[in-house]
Amino acid sequence: MIGRLGRNPIALAFLAIILLVIIGSTFAIVPETKQAVVVRFGEPQAIVNRYKDGETFGRSGAGLIARVPFIDRLVWIDKRIQSVDMDRQQVLSTDQLRLQVDAFARYRVVDPLRMYIAAGTEERVSDALRPILGSALRNELGRRPFAALLSPERGQVMDNIQTALNRVARQYGAEVVDVRIKRADLPEGTPLDSAFQRMRTAREQEARSIRAQGLKQAQIIRAEADAEAANVYAEAFGKDPQFYDFYRAMQSYQTTFLDENGQNAGRTNIILSPDNRYLREFQGRTN
Repeated sequence: MIGRLGRNPIALAFLAIILLVIIGSTFAIVPETKQAVVVRFGEPQAIVNRYKDGETFGRSGAGLIARVPFIDRLVWIDKRIQSVDMDRQQVLSTDQLRLQVDAFARYRVVDPLRMYIAAGTEERVSDALRPILGSALRNELGRRPFAALLSPERGQVMDNIQTALNRVARQYGAEVVDVRIKRADLPEGTPLDSAFQRMRTAREQEARSIRAQGLKQAQIIRAEADAEAANVYAEAFGKDPQFYDFYRAMQSYQTTFLDENGQNAGRTNIILSPDNRYLREFQGRTN
């Protein structure tokens, strides 16, 4: 028979093709980035290269595997993190602002058997998570003002959405690892202008409050300084009344005859008699 095949190259080629088909249907190579569900007559039989938290690359169950040819088939499931984008939606915050929100979530299939039974394919998992992401986002942002998205409270918002989304993802053998808001904008036109005006008004009120506090502190400091100066003057008057009179007279002359810069402006004329008591310090003192 072997001799006949040797004399018939067509039959030999046909036999080689059959052998290659059988080998290809029997053996498969599972890559590191994939996990496979072995399905026989629609029923899952085994999981190959299942995801394990913290596993080392190159030490998983990837590699060459054997299966029953023409009976078993492999359903490939990615072990890497997948992304699901939410369609742009309008969300109403507690301060009655309509926000245009874009968000996305990232997940990983950690239970391929449950995923195959519940969804069948990864595309269906993404399709199932997308509306849940939108619903969780609306529920969470609907309980908070717009300013919460601009503060450290944003992190808590993301954690709450991730928790709500994870409750649904576990039904499909998936685990949500991250949720992020890409953009949260106010609609163009009157709502945006009104929001800017409210923000501007709030900042102006805050500035007025800070300015009033500053003036209050300044008045307190000035009053304390005046009181301390009065005490110093009183002590000086008690120790040397003549020096105190001289000092106060010099201050009065400076205020009367000079301008704010200490210069003689030349715009004021004062006519006094030489023996006027106001000019007593110019007359000298007699012991």
